[in-house]
Amino acid sequence: MSIRVTVDVVIFAIREAALQVLLIRRGVAPFKGRMAIPGGFVHENESLEEAAQRELEEETGVGKVYLEQLYSFGEPRRDPRGRVITVAYYALIPGDRPLHAGSDASSAVWCPVERLPPLAFDHEGILCYALERLRNKLDYTTVGFQLLPRKFTLSELQRVYETILGRKLDKRNFRKKIDLLKILRPLREWRHTGRKPARLYVFLPKKFEKLKDRGILFPF
Repeated sequence: MSIRVTVDVVIFAIREAALQVLLIRRGVAPFKGRMAIPGGFVHENESLEEAAQRELEEETGVGKVYLEQLYSFGEPRRDPRGRVITVAYYALIPGDRPLHAGSDASSAVWCPVERLPPLAFDHEGILCYALERLRNKLDYTTVGFQLLPRKFTLSELQRVYETILGRKLDKRNFRKKIDLLKILRPLREWRHTGRKPARLYVFLPKKFEKLKDRGILFPF
């Protein structure tokens, strides 16, 4: 019996005030016409991460993003084509990042994670696992900041956390915890969002890593 290996990549972004995932409409059997997570078979001369990066760029035109290995899925009957084990990854990108022309981006669509269509293979389970991992890592990693542009407002940062967690956070408590962390640098730049301008900030990842090394967590 031959065993083949694939990689699948769950791509998250916050778009239109919702956490969304990028899906590809399959053009071949099995599950032709059904939506699926971007992915494909691993080539003989490449690592798993190289395969994941290649699939991202070939199928969506998205490259150079936060990418982390998630889990391996190997249920014997998960793929009608035979014994196929997949190593899943998840990626995080800012919501305003475009899909590049000249790739398979024409078949790629963003879907809110709360309103998913029927998915091919076991991709619904993979996606749910990725979402759980993302939520659990908010407290002790920089994943939330990977979904923001380089410059952002405190309101935009809070919306990222609320969107991923699926619940509202108290504005005063949230900003107090962020201020205690000292991981943001205020800029002398402002964004006009309505009644009064909102100050822009940038994230300081090195300070965040120092806090993590000391075991300081700030759950929201």
